[in-house]
Amino acid sequence: MFIAMNRFRITPGEEAAFEDVWRNRDSHLEGVPGFREFKLLRGPEREDHTLYASHTIWDSREAFENWTKSESFKAAHRNAGDNKHMYLGPPEFEGFDIAVG
Repeated sequence: MFIAMNRFRITPGEEAAFEDVWRNRDSHLEGVPGFREFKLLRGPEREDHTLYASHTIWDSREAFENWTKSESFKAAHRNAGDNKHMYLGPPEFEGFDIAVG
C-alpha cells in the first residue's frame, strides 16, 4: 500500500471555507484503479496558520502515480488556483510506502 499526503498551511480565519471547498468538490477518485480511501485531516493551529493534510490510501505507489497522469487528476485539480488567498504557500507533498502493517 501507499499513502499520499499533502500538507496545507491555511490562513487563520479561512478554515471553514477551506473545509467547505474539500467537502463540496468532486474529487474524481471514485472508480480510479487502486484508490482506497480519502481523508482531510485538521492539525494544530499556529500563530500564522492552521495545518491540514489530505490523506489518500492506494493499493500501490504505481496506482497513485498513474492517477497523477490521468484525466481524473486534471479534472480534480482544474480549479485549484481559485482559492490561493487561503494558503500560506503551496501544498507540501509526502508519499509513504507501508513498511510494516
